[in-house]
Amino acid sequence: MNYERAKYAKLLEPLEMRHKTLRNRIVFGAHTANMAEGGLPGERHLGYYLERARGGAGMIVVEPMPVHPTAVLTRGNFKPCSDEVIPGFRRITEVCKAEGATMLQQIYHVGQHGDYDLSYQPNWSPSGLPSFHDGDGSHRMSESEIETLIDCFVQAAIRARACGFEGVEIFGAYNSLLEQFWLPWNNRRDDRWGGTLENRMRFTTEMVSRIRKAAGDEFIIGIASSIERDVNVGLKVEELQEIASYLDDRALIDYISVGTGSYFDHSSTIPGFLNADKLGAPNAEALKAVCKHIRVQAESHIRTPENANEVITSGGADLVSIVRGQIADPHWVNKVAQNRDTDVRGCISCNQMCWGRRSRDYWISCLVNPSAGREFEWGGDSFTAADKSKRLLVVGGGPAGLEAARVAAERGHSVTLVEASSKLGGQFRLAGLQHRRSQILELIEWYERQFERLDVKVQFNSPVDGEDILSYEADEVIVATGSLPAETGFQRVLPELERLPGAEKKNVFSVEDVMTNNAKLGGHVLVLDDTGDWRGLGTAMHIASRGHRVSVVTGWPLVGQFLPRTLSDNDSRARVKASGGSLLTETAITEWTDSGARLRSVLDRSESFIEADTLILATTNISEDWIMAELENLNSAQSKHLIGDAMAPRLAVAAIYEGRVLGQAI
Repeated sequence: MNYERAKYAKLLEPLEMRHKTLRNRIVFGAHTANMAEGGLPGERHLGYYLERARGGAGMIVVEPMPVHPTAVLTRGNFKPCSDEVIPGFRRITEVCKAEGATMLQQIYHVGQHGDYDLSYQPNWSPSGLPSFHDGDGSHRMSESEIETLIDCFVQAAIRARACGFEGVEIFGAYNSLLEQFWLPWNNRRDDRWGGTLENRMRFTTEMVSRIRKAAGDEFIIGIASSIERDVNVGLKVEELQEIASYLDDRALIDYISVGTGSYFDHSSTIPGFLNADKLGAPNAEALKAVCKHIRVQAESHIRTPENANEVITSGGADLVSIVRGQIADPHWVNKVAQNRDTDVRGCISCNQMCWGRRSRDYWISCLVNPSAGREFEWGGDSFTAADKSKRLLVVGGGPAGLEAARVAAERGHSVTLVEASSKLGGQFRLAGLQHRRSQILELIEWYERQFERLDVKVQFNSPVDGEDILSYEADEVIVATGSLPAETGFQRVLPELERLPGAEKKNVFSVEDVMTNNAKLGGHVLVLDDTGDWRGLGTAMHIASRGHRVSVVTGWPLVGQFLPRTLSDNDSRARVKASGGSLLTETAITEWTDSGARLRSVLDRSESFIEADTLILATTNISEDWIMAELENLNSAQSKHLIGDAMAPRLAVAAIYEGRVLGQAI
């Protein structure tokens, strides 16, 4: 592809790396896709990486290979120390290299932060310090065990070469094993593996030198690293500069990648929507200042083509790792190269299906791109033309309707979408109005651009009933009318109480009332968080950002019970707490009065009272499905489909998935 006239030509320039020429500066960086079956790469892996190679990624670093049984960290890890992985990886590397991507594999060991539940091995570390993954301690390695791990890294690199990989990236980020040797706080040894910088670097030096000797001069060797900004004992920029200079002066590696966060504080390892764009770019710039030979790669929330281009053109890095961006849109690079950057479907930094699924030990996917992880089943993130073009009517412009309409139009159907309000997005748009969640609005704008490109006809301010729908004479009707607040105050920890006493009062509102500015909020606002997601915590944070004092009551053990997998929950709770309110967990509301709420502890059933001016009900909605019932009663000949919240109120990921599946099937 000719990149010379591309809008972001510098970003798309080739780059020399050892004896390889990368076709551009954009890397699909290493991350645990967690897709292995029986420890082996299979069809899911093949489809996943091939799609990004076809999409234009200059280099792909395939997810980490544990180098030793003590390094196994997830159910979907590959078999360590086994040649059984070679055939599967050779299939992947051959087809991806044929598409023009340079292929590397990350090799790793997290040291003291292992997971016995998955490895059934003790955690090995330099100094025997506790795991931050759970409550376990670790085993202080003997010198012979250190030598064993060095050899395991070397053997993993040799095996990677046999798999067809053109290099390896050694994982040193997030306070993993390499960093545990580098960092004085972790490395408390008094032998030749600890103390001075040279001793603390010995593990890395020995390992890399032996890999170079074993794998050959053409083999690329990189190291992944990260900076911990918010924990005093974490690795700081100045310390990593010293380490990078040490590696650079001795020409030990070809590149160093630098991100953010660590096991000390995971909140910025995969930055959520509360983090700034280009979070890791200053770290890369600091390493560029001291590295004369090795290439520097920037990572961590380099989210958009503009972000990436600015990092490269400013000289702040030689490469950029775009992971979630290429999960959300595997054709990110090609679209940028074709000056179609406005067609890139942007990551919304929600972490719900990438890190969120990985943290629950599933294979990863994507909220905005349900084909992620399903490429081998769906043929990638592209569409085949329908056998026959049909006239489709989509009722409702929320996420389910948006995706169904887009995909159906991509396949050649004539699509009309009717929306009762004046804007697209439904409740997804309201979520995008919450504090710092505007990336959702960017996604809705992307749908609007796609509709214009695909000639999808959108009719706003067009509420319809069954009779109206018949008049459109559509071949098929998709009902995606969403859901409405239940307004009962039902709580899961009080299932016998179908309606909260006092829920009918004038100072009680729904989340939807808040986000549409139809709630009159008092000085102290009480939020009932019964769903454990952004309906409660996100709305509380939004209200706090408007200057109100906010308290949250939840029956769960944690406010935002299901949000730790997004890595944004701690900061969100801190922002709510900063308003001067309280976070009341394992607590139910038994009655709302004119002056506040009567509370009951879930643990000991003790009663208390909290004064407040306003109550917000963040509870599960009810489906708005009456149109489907009308259509069925009318006995129309049209094919009818019910999707999204109209089928069952859930998160946006379910709505977009169902829209995609239906759009592909019609």
